[in-house]
Order: sequence, then C-alpha cells, then structure tokens
Amino acid sequence: MLTDPIADLLTRIRNANMAGLDIVEAPVSRLKANIAKVLKDEGYIKNFRLVRSDGKHYLRIYLNIDAGRKAITGIKRESKPGLRRYVNVGEIPTTLNGAGIVILSTPKGVMTGREAKKVRVGGELICSVW
Repeated sequence: MLTDPIADLLTRIRNANMAGLDIVEAPVSRLKANIAKVLKDEGYIKNFRLVRSDGKHYLRIYLNIDAGRKAITGIKRESKPGLRRYVNVGEIPTTLNGAGIVILSTPKGVMTGREAKKVRVGGELICSVW
C-alpha cells in the first residue's frame, strides 16, 4: 500500500518524462484526475484519460514531448502526509519567478496558484511544476 499516492503519481510522471516516454499510467483517484486536468489546462501534458482494464481503473497521461523538447522540466511534491503545507492567499509562492506553476487544493477545487489568487482563496500546496 502506498503512503503517498500523489507523490507516486508525480514520480511516475517525472520518471516517464526523463525516460522520454509518451504515456504513463497510474492508479486513479479524483484528486489525481483533478491534478492531471490542471496540468493539461496549463499545457504540461497533452491529454489524460480514465481507462478500465481487467476490472481496474487507471489514469493514462499523455506527456507533452514535441521534437524531443519536454514540457515538464521539473516537478516537486510540496505538501507531504507527514508535514502538510497550507498557505493563505498572500503566502502562495511562485515557481521560477512565474515560469512554473504551483498546484493547490482549495475549498473551491484543485487549481493553480494564479487562479487561487484571483479567487482570493488559499489551501494545501500540492506540488510545483516547471
């Protein structure tokens, strides 16, 4: 059993990206699907699908690799099960002076730090992507 399924998803994406793979699969959850939706909306992945095979559900993520150029340079888990990291609106960090994004889980759903600042809501800082 995994102790941190979000870190597992991010590690699978990081490893597939470093290996130059186009597709990565991970066990699905609603939070993982919402994170994938944010990554797709921001252009870090091409698409994602919920796949069922052998009675199990998977999240299939299609990475955005064009002519050897990878959209994701780095991805880092911020809030961990042993040490949750919550931020207010004024404390939402930027990644690489705005070149990357931070993903937050807020009461209004999973969104980027930029969207959370617009809506004026804080939450749990899930990860940084650049």
